[in-house]
Amino acid sequence: MTEEDVRQKAFAMPLAHPAYPRGPYRFINREYLIITYRSDPERLDGLVPRPLQLEAPVVRFEFMRMPDATGFGDYTETGQVLPVTFKGEKGGYQLAMYLDDHPPIAGGRELWGFPKVLGTPRLGVDQDTLVGTLDYGRLRVATGTMGYKHRPFDPAQAEAALREPTFLLKIIPHVDGTPRICELVRYTLEEVTVKGAWTAPAALELFHHALAPVAELPVREVLSAVHLLTDVTLPLGTVVHDYLA
Repeated sequence: MTEEDVRQKAFAMPLAHPAYPRGPYRFINREYLIITYRSDPERLDGLVPRPLQLEAPVVRFEFMRMPDATGFGDYTETGQVLPVTFKGEKGGYQLAMYLDDHPPIAGGRELWGFPKVLGTPRLGVDQDTLVGTLDYGRLRVATGTMGYKHRPFDPAQAEAALREPTFLLKIIPHVDGTPRICELVRYTLEEVTVKGAWTAPAALELFHHALAPVAELPVREVLSAVHLLTDVTLPLGTVVHDYLA
C-alpha cells in the first residue's frame, strides 16, 4: 500500500475495516423523549466551556430511539444538553451521551467530538406511559416517564428546536497524551421532517454513579416534556473555535 493509498482511504479507524461508513447519515423514524428540567446554575455554568455561555439554568435530558440509521444500524441513545449561546447564536451544548452501539460511538467521537460512551438506554411504551431509562452496567442511573400522547405539540416549534445548532468539544490526544486536537465544533440537523409531536406530564429521576454522573445536575423542577417522531439527516460539522490555535 502506497502513502497515497493511505491518504485516500484514511477517513476512519481502523484503516483496513473502518468502524463506520462515510457520511452524511440519515435517520428514519427517529423517536425522542425530551424532558427539560431546572437545575443548579453554579454547577451548570462550571461545565460549559468558554467561549460558550450558559443561557439558562436548565438541562434537556434526551432519550432517542434510532431504529434505522445509515451505517449505524438500530440503536438507542440518551444524554444531557445545556442551552448555550455562541457569539449571540442560541444552541445546545452536548454534555454527555450514552448509547449501546459501537459504530456511532466511534464515529461520533472521531468525526464531531460527541461525548459518547457505552451504556444501555431504552425507550418504549409501558401501557399508558412513555418510558426512557439508562443503565450503566447493571445499575440504573436515569428513569424518565411521560404520559403517552396526551396533547399535540406544535410541529413547527418542534422542527425549529431540532434545527438549532449543537456545539461539541472535540478532544483527540497526541501519542504523548497531550491534546492534538481541542476544538469547539458546530453542526445542525438537515432535512428535518416532524411526523408527530406530543406533550404530557412528565417526571425524571436520576441516580448517582461515579462513572455516569448524570445526577450531578440534580432535578429541581421538571419544566416540560415532548415526544417526537422524526426523519433527520446528520451532516458533518464545522470548527468554530480552536483552543490550541
